[in-house]
Amino acid sequence: MVGRKRSSTNPPVSRKAEHLVIDASYIVKTHTYLACAAFASALFLGCTLHYKKIVKNGVAGYPEEWFPSVSATIGDWYPERNIFQILIAMTSGPRFALVFLQYLLSRSPLLSLSGWVLLTGILRTLACGGWVYITSNDHHDVHDVLMLLYIVLNVPWMLGGIVCTPVGHVQARKRRFVFFFVSIIPMIYFFIQHKVHRIPGAYTRYSFFEWGLILLDVLYDSILEMDFKNSNLQAKASRPFPASGGTEVTAVPDNEPEIDGEPSPAPIHAKAKLATVPNEPDFGARTRARGCALRSLRQASLKISKVRNVLSFTADVYLSYLFWSIVTSLLTTLFYFSVWELGLSGAEAALFIYLSPILLGITPLRNWAVTKWGRVILRSLSLVGLAAYKLDGPLERLWAVIGANVAVLLSQVADWTAGGDAYQGFLLGVGLIMSSLSKHANHANNPVWPMLNEETGGYNKTGIVIAVCALIELATRPSGPPKEADSNEQKNPSATMNTGTVQHWLPSSLALGSLFFTLHCMLTDSSTIIAWSWTGYQDGQPKGPLPHLHGSLTLIAQSLGLIIPALLPASTASALLTHPFWFAYGCASAYMMYRFRDWTGFVGGLNFAIFCMSIVPSVLLQTTVWQSSKAGRRYFVTFFAAILFYLANVWTVAYAFVPGGVYLRERTDLVLIAQFAVLAPAFHWPCRVLTTPNISLHLPSRTCTHIPTTLVLLSITSALVTLYRWPAMGPRPYKPGTGMFNAGIWTVHFGIDNAGRDSQRRIRDVIKDMQLDIMGLLETDLHRTVYGNRDLTRIVAEELGYYIDLGPGPNLHTWGAALLSKAGIYIPRYSGRLIHEYFQFPIIHSYHHLLPSPNGELAPAIEAILDVYGTEITVVVSHNGQEEDPLDRELQSREVARIMATSYPRPVVFLGYVVTKPLAPRPAPYDILVNDGLVYDIDPHDRDRWCEYILYRGLYRTAYARVSRGIVTDTELQIGQFVLPKHGFELGNQTEESRLLRSWKEDLPEDHWFPMEYYGKEDEGGVNGHYYHVFNTPLYYKLPEDAVV
Repeated sequence: MVGRKRSSTNPPVSRKAEHLVIDASYIVKTHTYLACAAFASALFLGCTLHYKKIVKNGVAGYPEEWFPSVSATIGDWYPERNIFQILIAMTSGPRFALVFLQYLLSRSPLLSLSGWVLLTGILRTLACGGWVYITSNDHHDVHDVLMLLYIVLNVPWMLGGIVCTPVGHVQARKRRFVFFFVSIIPMIYFFIQHKVHRIPGAYTRYSFFEWGLILLDVLYDSILEMDFKNSNLQAKASRPFPASGGTEVTAVPDNEPEIDGEPSPAPIHAKAKLATVPNEPDFGARTRARGCALRSLRQASLKISKVRNVLSFTADVYLSYLFWSIVTSLLTTLFYFSVWELGLSGAEAALFIYLSPILLGITPLRNWAVTKWGRVILRSLSLVGLAAYKLDGPLERLWAVIGANVAVLLSQVADWTAGGDAYQGFLLGVGLIMSSLSKHANHANNPVWPMLNEETGGYNKTGIVIAVCALIELATRPSGPPKEADSNEQKNPSATMNTGTVQHWLPSSLALGSLFFTLHCMLTDSSTIIAWSWTGYQDGQPKGPLPHLHGSLTLIAQSLGLIIPALLPASTASALLTHPFWFAYGCASAYMMYRFRDWTGFVGGLNFAIFCMSIVPSVLLQTTVWQSSKAGRRYFVTFFAAILFYLANVWTVAYAFVPGGVYLRERTDLVLIAQFAVLAPAFHWPCRVLTTPNISLHLPSRTCTHIPTTLVLLSITSALVTLYRWPAMGPRPYKPGTGMFNAGIWTVHFGIDNAGRDSQRRIRDVIKDMQLDIMGLLETDLHRTVYGNRDLTRIVAEELGYYIDLGPGPNLHTWGAALLSKAGIYIPRYSGRLIHEYFQFPIIHSYHHLLPSPNGELAPAIEAILDVYGTEITVVVSHNGQEEDPLDRELQSREVARIMATSYPRPVVFLGYVVTKPLAPRPAPYDILVNDGLVYDIDPHDRDRWCEYILYRGLYRTAYARVSRGIVTDTELQIGQFVLPKHGFELGNQTEESRLLRSWKEDLPEDHWFPMEYYGKEDEGGVNGHYYHVFNTPLYYKLPEDAVV
């Protein structure tokens, strides 16, 4: 106990006690001497025994380098390393003691700053132990990271210590704090001189500042000696003689004076106590000073409490964002295995991890999970899902994500059960919007997903650091005052249920499961609704919204939906958002989104987003009405319903690869109807057997303004992101004015590379290097939960500048096809002199086709008319010809041939996935496409093909390349280079002999050459695993003698 000593009024103790009193300042002295001895002994022994070895580094040695660094001194050689570590181990006890003693001396019931300083001090001590015992020789990166963490933690430790220090000692701390951090600047400078510029002698200068930081750090902690002396802080152990033979340890308390009218506390039994023993003449003055200080603290706490409320709300929002990030990462992580199996792989069983909230049926577990430390521990364990990005193996990442989902689901659902108001519902909605916004800003990828890393666009470390800060806030969050009954709020929402009718937990649990799936399926990415409505281009303009330009409208609609219950009075919001008319509004919006396309369908989708977000608080709150003891089964049913919807959603498109798929083939409409049917019990219907609780969407007063403000900020941010991504100019061809363009076809395997990572950036790099003006991508429809609701074209469109046709949307049940174009036309501009500019017009027209598929999977095709240097060209991108269904294969080939033949005599480029041998006779697709489609094969002599083909008509083909897949996908990239005939001239001789005249690249102008960097083979050369294969070089062709280009 901590107390102020005065004359004793207790009855005398019957037996004498032995007292051991230790001045707390001695603990600080011990720490200072041991720390100095540890570093001094290591430096002395190192210089004595291994001087030239410890001054040598990767750049130079003695005599250029003549003073050792701390790392080399303490971690490389025997015996200095061992003696140093022994002394540091002896230092740890006093170090932890002074951290706790400072907390006891400075703590206040009104401010939590001392708690933050305590936590920082503990983490700082552990980080110190980390870089001390994990030396640079053991693991260089871990040593450096822990050293950096130690320096960073010194900021809150020292600043917090200054604030908590008595006024008389603040200046001494400030000086050492300033010296400490000023020393970091030259230290970093000399480290860069050594590491980057490799200047001999720079590391010696760096070492001086490194040792200076160590000394300043130790001296800073030594100031606590003066604090403890000034406060007469003592550690006292009392040992009375018991009546019997055992040993009983009790603390004889000092009696305190009454302060502010409070009597002295009763005796407390303990093994030891801390007592602050004042000087008797100064006692009255110090008591009055303490009263003034308490009043000042009360005033300061009123100002700080608002800031703390904002910090607490911010931490809660970020933890909700992490919940959505971790939960949505599970399906994308396990789907890797399904992609490579092209069917059920067994990893799909991980989906049932969503049922882990059933464990909350164990009452002790639930009671622990709702405590502060239960929440902190579970949320901390869930960070394994973020750290999984460091794991290279897809299976290891899956196991980490599974564990993270168990922890985050238990914590999140426990929070739901503990909430008696609508706060958790609003948090769930705000976290979802924040997750979608982060994807909108990061090219449709959640920056903390484990499938991303630094190379693929992840910000995993940043996400983890912010998560740790949020958890620190949660761990040090002061307990709020008891909730006062509000006139508009009922303490127990279940008390508001109608009497005389049957109440049951099942309908509300099912409704929440349906809503959870709907949010995940439609609103975890801002472009999913756009993909549902997209149909292509007409007269050079997109017929509907574009993902990278109009995705912010979806986010604004989501925010608007959640603002409705936040701004309306609680009773009004509850009545409106559970009324059957509101349900009818949701049904009408869903029908409009499903039935119509382009802007009309998108507007329906925006209203659907408003509806779904507006009912999140009420639907979630209805499930918390029931007894907490039933939490396990309630949320088991919730997530079981969600799992059924997940499977049904996939079955509508993967029907050819899953059991029972025929029953849900292309029936997204049935799934959507089922979603609303299960959601309907969340509304108040006039005639019902099972009633809905009359909940009140009440918000705590401390957060009622935070939520609308946050939603407005998120909406503004989404608009700013769009403006930032808005292209300054239209796409431009790579080789303007030449009449030349490169066209490619690539099956990109749903944007998941061979290591289970997102492949967008690798695809972008290859497209940029190969200077592809027209590109067909297949297997690109990622707007489903199992694919992560991603847009594979975003980064290419935003960073390289392409017009994009997304192809048939997810509601058309194909695997997807996309067209990228830099098509352009030369238009001279005059402004005093001729200014040559290329104004690019987007795709003139585009049409989406669902090729005939009576038996197997649906095959998509895009037919687009491009304006290429003033000439209209038809480009066809298709994914068809699967050999499992011969009838489908033939019908699809005939339809594609018809599309190409219909466009005659317009030039054509076909980029497709056909699955046929070259020159194969009918009914194989090759003969049908070439002869019925009136096109030529890019090189019929290339017999080593099976899947991908490039066909053309009305153009000169000048080059053909096959680029290996690398780790991006399981299929190669094929590229054709074409040249347009000059305007006004007919196409020259097109006999097979004239078309297949080979040429050396040196005989062609260099602008015809493909990149030289891609020459190589599997074990050497190439770029990022991509190289010219099959022929080991691109093939080049001569133009016919009569060609005019």
